[in-house]
Amino acid sequence: MKEHDRDDPGLDAVLTGVGPRLRRLRKDRGVTLSALSAATGISVSTLSRLESGGRRPSLELLLPIARAHEVPLDDLVGAPSVGDPRVRARPIVRHGRTMVPLTARPGGLQAYKMVQEAGSGEVPEQRTHEGYEWLFVLSGRLRLLLAEHDLVLEPGEAAEFDTRLPHWFGPAEDQPVEFLSLFGPQGERMHVRAKPKRG
Repeated sequence: MKEHDRDDPGLDAVLTGVGPRLRRLRKDRGVTLSALSAATGISVSTLSRLESGGRRPSLELLLPIARAHEVPLDDLVGAPSVGDPRVRARPIVRHGRTMVPLTARPGGLQAYKMVQEAGSGEVPEQRTHEGYEWLFVLSGRLRLLLAEHDLVLEPGEAAEFDTRLPHWFGPAEDQPVEFLSLFGPQGERMHVRAKPKRG
């Protein structure tokens, strides 16, 4: 055990709760210390000291007990439940485009769900900047101008490009388009590439 672990009140609280949890689980199942000892190979005295808090729990002791009771190890140590994983971000509205951030951490790869209203977007003016972008169309048709390419992406199609190339994207027709955008710094790339349709 590392020295800093001994001074961790959170760890101490978890370890203190293991003994009563082991006793409750065993009694709820109607298992005696002798029967549990036979199933795990751990002596009755060690099991008794674990339950009373006289013996510090370890993986070598808890794993056989978890197997004998057929429960996850988390049930024995009372692991905290996983927090709410939902990203609660506010939509950003600009030039008729609604962007809903799907990632909460700053920097690195960023993901957005975008809805672009028809006829309310910017004039097709290609721009450049550092990074890499990946687009995936959910509904509607997305027009992508990329250097000399003029592409129309249908639902289910994706495009990936270096944003140092001149580019612009928006509705391909007089209908809204809904799509996902993943953007990352230079070097963070995806692995799906759309090719221009043959004329």
